[in-house]
Amino acid sequence: MRLAAIFASTLLLATAWTVGAAATARGAERPNFVWIVTEDNSVHYMRMFHETGAPTPNLAAMASQGLIFDRAFSNAPVCSVARTTLATGLYAPRVGTQYHRRIKPAQLPEGWRMFPFYLREAGYYTTNNSKKDYNCEEGSGVWDASTNRATWRDRPNRETPFFHMQSFPVSHESSLHFTAKQIDPAALRTDPRTVALAPQHPDTELFRYTYARYHDRMKDVDDIVGRMLAQLEEDGLLEDTFVFYFGDHGGVLPGSKGYLHEVGLHVPLVVRVPENWKHLVPLPRGSRVQGFVSFIDFGPTVIHLAGVPLPGHFDGRPFLGRGITAEELNARDETFAYADRFDEKYDLCRSLRKGRYKYLRNYQAFYPDGLQNNYRYNMLAYQQWRELYRKGQLNEVQRRFFESKPVELLFDVEADPYEVRNLAGDPAYADVLRDLRTRLQARVKGLPDLSFYPESHLVKHAMNDPVAFGKQHADEIAQLVDIADLALLPFDEAAAGLASALRSDDPWKRYWASIVCSCFGERAKSLADDARQLLDDPELLVRVRAAEFLGILGAADPRPALYQALEATDSPVEALLTLNTAVFFHDLPDRDYRIDLNGIKMRVQSGETDRRIEYLKR
Repeated sequence: MRLAAIFASTLLLATAWTVGAAATARGAERPNFVWIVTEDNSVHYMRMFHETGAPTPNLAAMASQGLIFDRAFSNAPVCSVARTTLATGLYAPRVGTQYHRRIKPAQLPEGWRMFPFYLREAGYYTTNNSKKDYNCEEGSGVWDASTNRATWRDRPNRETPFFHMQSFPVSHESSLHFTAKQIDPAALRTDPRTVALAPQHPDTELFRYTYARYHDRMKDVDDIVGRMLAQLEEDGLLEDTFVFYFGDHGGVLPGSKGYLHEVGLHVPLVVRVPENWKHLVPLPRGSRVQGFVSFIDFGPTVIHLAGVPLPGHFDGRPFLGRGITAEELNARDETFAYADRFDEKYDLCRSLRKGRYKYLRNYQAFYPDGLQNNYRYNMLAYQQWRELYRKGQLNEVQRRFFESKPVELLFDVEADPYEVRNLAGDPAYADVLRDLRTRLQARVKGLPDLSFYPESHLVKHAMNDPVAFGKQHADEIAQLVDIADLALLPFDEAAAGLASALRSDDPWKRYWASIVCSCFGERAKSLADDARQLLDDPELLVRVRAAEFLGILGAADPRPALYQALEATDSPVEALLTLNTAVFFHDLPDRDYRIDLNGIKMRVQSGETDRRIEYLKR
């Protein structure tokens, strides 16, 4: 076909097409791409990935003509951060897009664009139907159409190659936000008696009903896949189109979405390989891929499959296309993930999985996973789980969600898929722990990870160019990481470094030293006097962190400092960070620190602070 016209395209390399000339002569000149994305579902609830999951025959049929990726991961367990990572091919903490949802959108550096831009520049018709949810400015030239009616069928002519992304909310968290009056077991297609519960969940009728309802949503997902494939076949496009099916992050049963466990990150991924372009894939159709792929890799993979030169700024790398071998792909064994703010709830965590082992670092380990998040607790199962905890009716594994966490966790996720047994204290795994800890430390320093400053500081100083800000402050971020990692030492070894940091001239060193003291709790009581000196600190958030430590210790009532901070700040983000601490104390079971906001005159509020205030005033 008209290869000369292709060679003339400014962003296509001539060599990209000589190898595949015979194949392209039988079909389209360039492959098409369709992404079918469903919200909020992990591999744990589909039978083709987990034997206890729901059957998905359409997806299984699609997989027989493509590849099943057994180890595909979102880099974040929530939609806006995950989708921004997908669109940019960049790690969110490096570019300021790690908070769900954005308070101030990040600006990408000059010349950096979302990946569909490069396809469009190369002549592709790019469409999105229609969810975006980006935490950065999109920029121009990304989509030809992005509406709830966008379709590949509107491209200029049949010869125009296309990239189409379509998102479906059928399995979204809100599908489990039913009321007690709406419970209708007779309407289920899944028998609640047959579902397998995660060990973290109590075996109650409500939990079984919630699981069964979610399994039904997986069947709805499968129907969507079948319809989309039928539409492509009807249009005569199926054998020229790579079809990706995946979840936009992990599932929504309690303790998954919003958390760095496998149920929050490990997504189903199936790629249907078109007959006319199977020479671009290093494995035969019907294969299962064991290599690790993450959301940062998806955009670069499509660009590479399209034969378009890959921009150098992406963090991800292609996993399909010319030059990718089966051996190299299956040898990939590492994925990195991040969790920061989810709506109004803060809890800074990072994770690294390498092979069968998963390392999880809780930088604010005193916060329980179950810290109030209004949207999460719309789910009746969440409410019941917490109520059973308060009544003392949960076993040790089920209680953990509502209690403080270890600062680091290590799991063998192949032997322990629901991450029940923490191996971090087992001498038999000391070498594995040390290796993954070191790797994660290198990751956060190497980005550099902007979350070692509070979000309020980033909003004020960094969001016009977060990447440049990170480069300018890389040394200071590395020092803050080192202070945060004093929490990994026995307290006797950490004490001198903490005392020095608490007295530092740098407010963020004082900030992080106070957080680490809170992680140590009673073990750090010798530093209480140093912390008291910070209750009048020039930096408001240092005062909040000092009060947090003293309140955990029982050495001082934290509420006066919190109330003063709420009245003093003119930053809605500082107010939100302060209210996060207030809610933590409000619900703390072993301290009488109920928060009373009556008479507190805040100068600033936002949608996020309103949610915290609403909860505290219930």
